Amino acid sequence: MNAVNKTLYIPLYGKSYVSKKGIILQDAKAEEIWAAEGFALKGKSASKWLAYYMGMRSAVFDRWVKQRMEAMPEATVLHLGCGMDSRICRVGSGGQAWHDVDFPDVIAQRKRYFVENECYHMLAANVTEDDFLSKVDGKSAIVVMEGISMYLKPQQLQELMTRLCDRFEQVSLLMDCYTEFAAKASKYKNPINDVGVTQVYGLDDPKILENGSMILLQETDITPPDLIEQLQGMEKTIFKKLYAGSVARKMYRMYEFEKR
Repeated sequence: MNAVNKTLYIPLYGKSYVSKKGIILQDAKAEEIWAAEGFALKGKSASKWLAYYMGMRSAVFDRWVKQRMEAMPEATVLHLGCGMDSRICRVGSGGQAWHDVDFPDVIAQRKRYFVENECYHMLAANVTEDDFLSKVDGKSAIVVMEGISMYLKPQQLQELMTRLCDRFEQVSLLMDCYTEFAAKASKYKNPINDVGVTQVYGLDDPKILENGSMILLQETDITPPDLIEQLQGMEKTIFKKLYAGSVARKMYRMYEFEKR
């Protein structure tokens, strides 16, 4: 795998870590994959604080996907840049079409642990280049972009939004992103540096991704209070300062978009 693809081990470790502790997110598949892969993380990549953050971020996405699937029962779920995430196991397809999409070497790795069926499919594609949307059926889509936007230039994000709007009549999309300040700071201090990634991109004005069809609905809390409350003692206090306070908002944001 190249350096960007290796970043998938950071959230995988986080989800495995919190799952083993029995907090925030229950993810037996992440525990299984992490135990089997044994990828050596170092530095901040292996910190418990980042693990808590990754677990919470995924839990927020899970809640959103469940809610959108109930509201859009005919929609296809598209998880772009899925890595080794097992949301399909945590949430379930409920009979809806679900496509996990990532680079070919990542999908090859996924196929060691996940099995396709009539509802669930894995697509090997570069979302900025490949015409993967032509392989997806349906008139509406629920699009998950967890931990991927920071590897795409703003123009690439704009183009992806346009392609989604052109392909589907209705789209609900949730994405997390770095701010421009975070992207600049990442060159010197970021857990992804531990796997060789130094180039990322930030977004200060999410409205630049609107295109007439796709509109910004709202900003979403990445680390909601009820999940933070699952931490204990001083860990709760420290986490609030590191990942849930004003400093964190200068670095990380989560936005929901929709085409109606």
